[in-house]
Amino acid sequence: MSTIRPNGSLYTKIENSIATIEFGHPASNSFVSELLERLTKEFEKLSSNDEVSIIVLKSEGDRAFCAGASFDELVAISNLEEGKAFFSGFANVINAMRTCGKPIIGRIQGKTVGGGVGLAAACDYTFATEAASIKLSEISIGIAPLVIAPAVERKLGKSGLTELSLAPTEWKNAYWAKEKGLFSKVYDSIAEMDKELDFHTQKLASYNPEALGKMKQILWEGTGHWGDLLLERAEASGKLALSEFTRNALSKFKK
Repeated sequence: MSTIRPNGSLYTKIENSIATIEFGHPASNSFVSELLERLTKEFEKLSSNDEVSIIVLKSEGDRAFCAGASFDELVAISNLEEGKAFFSGFANVINAMRTCGKPIIGRIQGKTVGGGVGLAAACDYTFATEAASIKLSEISIGIAPLVIAPAVERKLGKSGLTELSLAPTEWKNAYWAKEKGLFSKVYDSIAEMDKELDFHTQKLASYNPEALGKMKQILWEGTGHWGDLLLERAEASGKLALSEFTRNALSKFKK
């Protein structure tokens, strides 16, 4: 595998009715727009694949799970159209995960920031390690986690969203995230997590796929309006990204 991958990588493996999607990017598994688009299409494709009962979402390596959206792309936004398109990336992925006909199990091996927290929140069940601290850093660079907020609030409640978003430089540990409902299980090591994850998914994949699909629908009841809501939030985020305050904050951050 090439080490220079400006657009990142995305691989899917299907085995024993379990589809494992693995994404990666040299910049701490962050997402450029093209990679978000590929991930959205992958969820849509797997949703209608009769050979698949369960989807596992994981990232490359043993360090960060996901550093959120590409900082370089954020800095390059020059007009509202570009801003909306940039923030629509995570909106589209979260909506694809929400409407996907299969339960999605998240494997969170390390630190997770911004949009990565949104991805974890859009999973239906999550395995994490003690190293999986989380942070919503958006406010500190002049924007806000508007697009992912509904997914995060659905799992952590309004108080959890408040604690994360209004303390943008503060890491919350994996046990805090478990207590709030973002993580289902937390393990000491990646090896221990992977052993339990494999056992759990094999068992889950042996159950009636129709029952799993129906349960998935029930879990996401009341989110039908997210199709429009998250894109509206993307536009609002794009406006924030173009503000003078944010441009100054981003240039300081880049230096």
